[in-house]
Amino acid sequence: MQAGFNAMNDLVVIQSAQGLAKYLLQCYPSAEDRSRGVVLGYDGRYNSKRFAELSACVFLHENIPVWLYSRTVATPFVPFAVLELKCLAGIMVTASHNPKEDNGYKVYWTNSAQIIPPHDKNIQTSIMENLEPLESSWNLELLLSDKLNDPYDQMVELYFRKLQANVPQPFIRDYNAASPLRFVYSAMHGVGYPFVVKAFECARLPAVVAVPEQRDPDPEFRTVKFPNPEEGKSSLVLSMQLANETGCDVILANDPDADRLACAEKDAKGEWRVFSGNELGALLGWWAIRCYREQYPDRSLSDCYLIASTVSSKMCRSIANVDGLNFIETLTGFKWMGNKSVELLAQGKTVLFAFEEAIGFMFSPTVLDKDGVSAACHLATMACYLRATSNQSLADKLNELYDIYGFHCTLASYHFCYEPPVMERIFKRIRNMGPGGDAQQDENYPQTVGAGRFKIADVRDLTTGYDSSQPDGRAVLPTSKSSQMITFSFENGAVVTLRTSGTEPKIKYYAEMCAQPGQRDWNGSKATLREMVDCIVEELLQPKENNLTPRSD
Repeated sequence: MQAGFNAMNDLVVIQSAQGLAKYLLQCYPSAEDRSRGVVLGYDGRYNSKRFAELSACVFLHENIPVWLYSRTVATPFVPFAVLELKCLAGIMVTASHNPKEDNGYKVYWTNSAQIIPPHDKNIQTSIMENLEPLESSWNLELLLSDKLNDPYDQMVELYFRKLQANVPQPFIRDYNAASPLRFVYSAMHGVGYPFVVKAFECARLPAVVAVPEQRDPDPEFRTVKFPNPEEGKSSLVLSMQLANETGCDVILANDPDADRLACAEKDAKGEWRVFSGNELGALLGWWAIRCYREQYPDRSLSDCYLIASTVSSKMCRSIANVDGLNFIETLTGFKWMGNKSVELLAQGKTVLFAFEEAIGFMFSPTVLDKDGVSAACHLATMACYLRATSNQSLADKLNELYDIYGFHCTLASYHFCYEPPVMERIFKRIRNMGPGGDAQQDENYPQTVGAGRFKIADVRDLTTGYDSSQPDGRAVLPTSKSSQMITFSFENGAVVTLRTSGTEPKIKYYAEMCAQPGQRDWNGSKATLREMVDCIVEELLQPKENNLTPRSD
């Protein structure tokens, strides 16, 4: 947030709202369509409320009704309201887990999923055609309009009624209500606390023990270096201290806009294990099937779907293959999983679960985006169920799933790179590392790493659209020249993806080794994957030569 067209400020927000409003009027020109309105929400960051109010005034000036939440909400409540109120679009003002200096503008389309092509490009064009701020766009008196409504009470009540219906009632009655488990909860200085409290009440779960310093919205994020529970133990220090003091077994943490969920569990030795997003995805994917079978014991799983992004673990694919479900892989980001869910639902299919490794989970299509509130409720219910029925911890269950479906070990991390030209140079070099590679060839990728020890079987480049595994050499998934993303599939079964972040100055890597059911050399798989990742980072990213800063934790 600062002055200039490359940052978030009043002018850029107004220009964005004006462009979106004009585009909506192009797509929905009738007065009847226009009356469906738009919904806006905001988190607890600096300027979030102001940016939402300025945007509301732009739409009101265009005679488009506005549903503006009167107080901070978790991000999932915006797409939820778009769906339930049948709005034309939704806007959430949030920068999620970014540093305190940031803010952002998240747009949902009429189908309640995040915008994808062609709408994103068309909105961008419309913004550029409507850059001059109208005098009315600064007039906050429009907030007194009778076309402005607050959806808070209605949507909160409906959201929790639907959440409660998604938890099998026998589980609520027999396991949650009598569970000895206790949960520490951190809102990470964000907006999640009141919603998680309500979710636990609906499911008759034990009341959370909240980290007091992080319970309420604080735009300074005073107790954490990065307000992102994905960072692991470094972001959960206060949670672990409180859990140790109060004898709690499980920690749950949302990011500041409460669309992500982290979880840690104390093991038999008294040490805290922070689960990765991939591990939680495996557990919740299994749990989604378990809940569906409980609620609909006579239904087949043949029309049920699990979804994961391409950089996430393939554990859900393994579960789907064994249990007779369908698995779909999408591009990175919930905008792709949300829109794929819309397609499947229109075909009469059942979407049970979708996830991405960055601790994002969609448990049922009640919200067509990641939802850290419902995920916290379902994960806590699973923990209570496991303790009551088999005296298992979450870690015990995960190991059992590996036995049944095959051990999947993953490594994911990142290096900071603050210079876009350096990122471009790194990926250009990777594309020309093969034998005889030169700048004139687009498809001359490395054939091995680790001095020839690890042979690459296939390469997929979703920046250029190349995929060596396809007969025509063309990638099946959509491509984008505006971001870097290359996936290497190795002969030993490992898959490693390198990509740039769309919102942060990072080069990320995601690696996974998938074993067959019954293979027990889990430590060997972990060691091999670790060695491969080290080789890839040194040989392909060259952190020293390119002045890359590794993740601190």
